[in-house]
Amino acid sequence: MIPSPPLFLLLLGLMGAHATAPVSVDLRTAAAMAAGLCNTRPTDLVFIVDSSRSVRPSEFEQVKVFLAKVIEGLDVGPDATRVGVVNYASRVKNELSLKTHKTKAGLVKAVTKIEPLSTGTMTGLAIQFALNVAFSEAEGARVKSPDISKVAIIVTDGRPQDNVKDVAARARDAGIELYAIGVGRVDLNTLKQIASEQLDDHVDYVESYSVIEKLTKKFQEAFCVADLCATGDHDCQQVCISAPGSFKCACKEGFSLLEDGKSCSACSNAATDVVFLIDGSKSVRPENFELVKKWINQIVDKLDVSETKAHVGLVQYSSSVKQEFPLGRYNNKKDLKDAVKKMAYMERGTMTGQALRYLTDSSFAPAGGARPGVAKVGIVFTDGRSQDYIGDAAKKAKEQGFKMYAVGVGNAVEDELREIASQPTGEHYFYTADFKAMTAIAKKLQINICQDEDPCECDSVVKFQKKVEEALQALTKKLEGVSKRIAALENKIV
Repeated sequence: MIPSPPLFLLLLGLMGAHATAPVSVDLRTAAAMAAGLCNTRPTDLVFIVDSSRSVRPSEFEQVKVFLAKVIEGLDVGPDATRVGVVNYASRVKNELSLKTHKTKAGLVKAVTKIEPLSTGTMTGLAIQFALNVAFSEAEGARVKSPDISKVAIIVTDGRPQDNVKDVAARARDAGIELYAIGVGRVDLNTLKQIASEQLDDHVDYVESYSVIEKLTKKFQEAFCVADLCATGDHDCQQVCISAPGSFKCACKEGFSLLEDGKSCSACSNAATDVVFLIDGSKSVRPENFELVKKWINQIVDKLDVSETKAHVGLVQYSSSVKQEFPLGRYNNKKDLKDAVKKMAYMERGTMTGQALRYLTDSSFAPAGGARPGVAKVGIVFTDGRSQDYIGDAAKKAKEQGFKMYAVGVGNAVEDELREIASQPTGEHYFYTADFKAMTAIAKKLQINICQDEDPCECDSVVKFQKKVEEALQALTKKLEGVSKRIAALENKIV
């Protein structure tokens, strides 16, 4: 009589697919997989497959299909992922060494030809063989390196006839990451003794070989290293440089990378007064207003905030205008961003014209903290049509030399945004239908203010040039005089 499986295995069987779902799904990795933008970190991968007599031939065929599907998701090659297969029962057979096949097609074809051994279950012996032979340099394994992963995936359906605990520990100590897949009446404690930490990520159970394919996606995700530059999952303003599972930002020629490691500036040393003019009308809604505050702080991150460089002021408007804080109150990013986070939502109407007049008459006035001779930048955000006339105030702001950016979301009127924005309009006006897309605008909006040439230095250069010209003129006159005297002397001699 076949012994009844333990109660916990019956429960796992009833849970079905839930028992096999990955503990955590990295959405970034899933998106990269869906877009075909996965790379595989260089890996020496060895499958250790149980083909004891308890595994029927049809079930062994299903294991081979699982192996083939995992291989299909890998970057196979001498410098990428190398794959080996160890087949075991009472004895161990090295079916494919890490150096045998250098192409995915060759590997898959070789896997289909593997035959079951159909004897006992010596799992410990198989792990020892993998440690001593399969992962040896003679069989194609690469020299141990932080850049190359060593991974073994063990598939078994029964209780081993030898000890696995000690040999699995030696394999893990040697730097091999062990995954344990149990099928049917497997001993769960054995799987835990084999697998690497964290056990939730390295131990899997399926109720039968017919559903082992469910685990394919998990292992494809485990080996997927997303190209974050290609997926767009980065915050680089200009240039993204991919690295395995990460990225770094760079700038185009003529630009320098700012302290945040993401933003670029053509003139990072310029002193600038920047004032945000933020629509707090009721149409924005509280949850979107929080997104607006995050958006402001994204732009603040790009600025070189200090006592001598960038100063930032914040004004909120609806039916009235409220100065949240003036220019120069905060001279470091932390205090500035904390103040932005504390801004309370006003609600009510949308008086953009009134807000623009406040900007020109108060925010950028010396009494409002503005510095004489320093470039002025206004960033206007709105989500709807203004309830008052904006034309005169928008014109005055630009006539006074302020660089004006206009950002609209949702029901904002694009003609009004263009009227507010400085020239060229394409560089100073932005619109999106969705508040959640404002991050993209923050990346594009670049405040490039270059420090004006020191007028004192210019005057000095002009004065020097005038002196040189005067000296040359005087010298020319002297030379003319000398020439005349020489000519007179020549005439006398003749």
